[in-house]
Amino acid sequence: MNMSFWTGAVGADHFKNSLDVVSNNLANINTVGYKPKNSHFRELINYNINDSREAVTELQAGAGAIINETPTNFKFSSMNITNSETDFCLMDDNTFFMIQDPNDNSITYTRNGHFHRGLMPDGEFYLMTESGKYVLDQNGERLKADVIDFETLRGKSEEENGETTAETTETEETQENEEKPRIGVYTFPHPSRLISQGDNELAVREGDNQNTPALVSYPHLESGVLESSGTDMALEMTKIIESQRAFTYALKMVTTSDEIEGTINQLRG
Repeated sequence: MNMSFWTGAVGADHFKNSLDVVSNNLANINTVGYKPKNSHFRELINYNINDSREAVTELQAGAGAIINETPTNFKFSSMNITNSETDFCLMDDNTFFMIQDPNDNSITYTRNGHFHRGLMPDGEFYLMTESGKYVLDQNGERLKADVIDFETLRGKSEEENGETTAETTETEETQENEEKPRIGVYTFPHPSRLISQGDNELAVREGDNQNTPALVSYPHLESGVLESSGTDMALEMTKIIESQRAFTYALKMVTTSDEIEGTINQLRG
């Protein structure tokens, strides 16, 4: 009987956590470049009834389910036209801008391309995020706003739409342009391992040497547009209904177990 209390309580707690995930997705429905999270449940280990742990029997009972992970899908969603030359949109899946905190020089990654020109104490204008962090170039250096060739970016996008490959258009002039500072776009072999840092930023898990960022040589980058949030209102509302009903059923299990326990105690008394 005590196991039924445990199963119901564990289920209710984790379905509450599932509602928290959905709430966070809905709260960021208008956040530029936000990618929603999903709650993946897994079943806890079953146990044998009236038998030893090692015995093979069909008479088993479950121990409930918990949230195993909350992965994020970093696929491109859609874009909104802003006509601001410092707004950028990543058209490729699993790609990120690299940014640097001026306070501790820590590195994080984001798909939010809503940048601006910021005047720093050294008298130079740098491309910066809304939170005042530096946007880094392909060499991991702080990118000055006056070196960005916006016309080249637009021309490059037109060439990609015309199915022009890098191999057939590689010239001395192209190689020279590649050496110039440009917005660094990076990808990861395991983007789902990235850790949320808040403010729509992600970081590499400490000690995860198998998930190092790799520079994207020819990213599909659009200027004057921003990537909209990937939150689907209809899908999230469906998840709310599912989680609420599961939460209710889990609490009903605890209530029923309590009533049975009370009845047994009365019969004993």
